[in-house]
Amino acid sequence: MTEAGHRRLQQLTLAATVLGSSLAFVDATVVVVALPTIQNDLHFSLAGEQWVFLAYSLALAALYLPAGAVGDRKGRRETFMAGVVGFALASALAGAAPTGAVLIAARALQGAAAAFLATNSLALLRETYGQNAGHAVGLWTAFTSVATLGGPPLGGVLVEWVSWRWIFFVNLPLAAAAVVLAHKGRCPPLAEQRVGRLDLPGAGLAALAFGMVTYGVVDGAANGFGNAWWAFVVAAAALAAFVVVERRVEEPMLPFSLFRIRNFAVANLETFLVYGALGGVFFFFTIYLQFLGFSPLAAGLANVPGSVVMILLSARFGKLSDEHGPKLFLTVGPLLIAGGMVLFSLMRSKDDFWREGVPGLVVFSLGLSMLVAPITSTALASAPGRFSGIASGLNQTFSRLGNLLAVAVLGLVVLLVYQANGGDHGQPIALDQHDPVLRSASMDAFRVAMLVSAGLALAGALVAAFGISNRDALRGSDRAEAAAAS
Repeated sequence: MTEAGHRRLQQLTLAATVLGSSLAFVDATVVVVALPTIQNDLHFSLAGEQWVFLAYSLALAALYLPAGAVGDRKGRRETFMAGVVGFALASALAGAAPTGAVLIAARALQGAAAAFLATNSLALLRETYGQNAGHAVGLWTAFTSVATLGGPPLGGVLVEWVSWRWIFFVNLPLAAAAVVLAHKGRCPPLAEQRVGRLDLPGAGLAALAFGMVTYGVVDGAANGFGNAWWAFVVAAAALAAFVVVERRVEEPMLPFSLFRIRNFAVANLETFLVYGALGGVFFFFTIYLQFLGFSPLAAGLANVPGSVVMILLSARFGKLSDEHGPKLFLTVGPLLIAGGMVLFSLMRSKDDFWREGVPGLVVFSLGLSMLVAPITSTALASAPGRFSGIASGLNQTFSRLGNLLAVAVLGLVVLLVYQANGGDHGQPIALDQHDPVLRSASMDAFRVAMLVSAGLALAGALVAAFGISNRDALRGSDRAEAAAAS
């Protein structure tokens, strides 16, 4: 095969992973636009409305790790394509759902399929591009950002002018295109595929542990952690059993030797910390802008510049990381993110948004663009090629858990700071807050939340500065194989 022909097949595979992953990312959020209409149409409660959203995220977080293990053994391309088909079938069920219960079940099935799709899309890029995957991951990040940016507006158009059911039915032709592109993009792999039997007990215990942690965080944040204690007990028991099983089976789903690889362990720890910080910003920033007096549309548009910067710069930073090593980007990126959060913390009026908020968005977006592709590429490339799927699943699990845990903890921090600063009634950062004391307490609570988030990002920068090795990153998979085997 000529070099040009191989490059064309790589591009087809990249297009397939972008399209398939975009479906999964957009459906995680676009349903929020349609929830009020769906609730009126299917006649279910507020709790049902919440679970239409949460069922997807819960299944997704629980199955990242098993999905990566399946891809390592059964083939990343085949598993990715199966995930896309499963996502399309679940989308058809969601679009045709006659009741709220059926819709919730369909959303859980969507989340399960999305785990196999998203995890193996990144592993497939590593397999297809080999040690030059950083640039491809950057392009993947940029294009999926475009889809994520355009998803909610498209959902609003469909809900208002057609039907809420079409936010699910529109997935079907797009999924078909992703499968065709993945099939046509078959090319010789540049990273080794892992073979062997699937560790079913380990897969089940991992899904149970991560699923219960996610459920406990989500339910605890909403209804009080005193009511969710049992979920953490089950998660701890499942995790302990998982460790025992993985140490005893002949072919474990999660080889603990991976954590002997310096860059792999450090990149995942940084992912947990920095994505926790990002979770705090993404959750509270838009709400706070509306608290200051911006309309929902204006608050939503404030996130557009960040996506545009990601689109323009992610691939470039990914390529530079491949060429020169990731340490600089994984250190400076979180520092810039933390700087943006500090600027956000200074906002106490609409005028402050233009003085501190806009510069904060510029700094924050630049840091995010510098971070995302290099950290994902480092987490994948530092593992031996045959473990690409499990490496991708672990990295996405760390990012999701960091995000959920940080949002839950920051929600508690916001409430405590609000109450300590005079918020003796009402809710922090509420839209209808006019009492000066309560508004001041809400602003103090937001400031502390941003500073705590900045602290998490700063911790991630320090982890990279002292832990990431450019030498190991540039040596590639041979070094990883030796570390994992030692």
